[in-house]
Amino acid sequence: MTASQADGLVAVIGAGTMGTGIAQCLAQAGFRVEIVEPDPEAAERSRRDLLEAVRLALLLGHVDRATAAGAAERVRWVAKIGELDGADFVIECATERIALKESLFGELDRHCPAHTVLASCTSAIPIARLAAATERPDRVLGLHFMNPAPLTTAVEVVRGAQTAPQSLARATDLVGALGKEAIVVGDRPGFVLNRVLMLCIAEAAATLDTGTDAATVDALFEQCLGHRMGPLRTADLIGLDNVADTLEVLRHETAEPHYRVPPALAALVDAGHHGRKTGRGFHDYR
Repeated sequence: MTASQADGLVAVIGAGTMGTGIAQCLAQAGFRVEIVEPDPEAAERSRRDLLEAVRLALLLGHVDRATAAGAAERVRWVAKIGELDGADFVIECATERIALKESLFGELDRHCPAHTVLASCTSAIPIARLAAATERPDRVLGLHFMNPAPLTTAVEVVRGAQTAPQSLARATDLVGALGKEAIVVGDRPGFVLNRVLMLCIAEAAATLDTGTDAATVDALFEQCLGHRMGPLRTADLIGLDNVADTLEVLRHETAEPHYRVPPALAALVDAGHHGRKTGRGFHDYR
């Protein structure tokens, strides 16, 4: 652990799957972490999940015993942004809702020190929209982690039109400290990865209406194209509720009709089948 990591505090906004996974990455890398989560049940679930994930990382040999023991001690949960202890860097991981994220960035801008960089783990919302909710657009950018955050090796870093070089450097340094590669892209709805991936998932789900099953769709991508996971298994891993939210944002921001939620996806989300996290999505994991 470097001196800057030991002294620095990174705040994570939201204690869902992604927020908890990012917090685990940060804590295992030696950072102090504060997770903001107003829902006590979600905060407690996050605490249990993080401790279990660190224990699993130890068992699998991904971290040593000292790192695992220290990681659990470096994370604390708070209920409000106003309770943050002067964070140096913030990673927002709230639900993919434009109004919610704009509100959070306005609140973060009011409560965080002037030097704090505000990053969003948004799947598709343009960074310029979030930066406009603050008085520090030069210190706003995107850090699009993939799920599961502790196991993926790269992060899509989104540079807004007004993001300062110093802010970008701080973000790429942080990603590097987590042992991941920072891949910098420009700002547009969906950036690079989700602008392409979400269209692929939507079209793959639409083919289910022809009677082709999910296993067949994914087999084509895995066996013919060499993809590690087909688009529907990938959607299950992301979370089908998150996929639907991201498609809605992309359609709103681009006005492109092909970013639609196909009936097969909508039906699963409405039934509460959100993928791996619920045990069932396009595939059955029970």
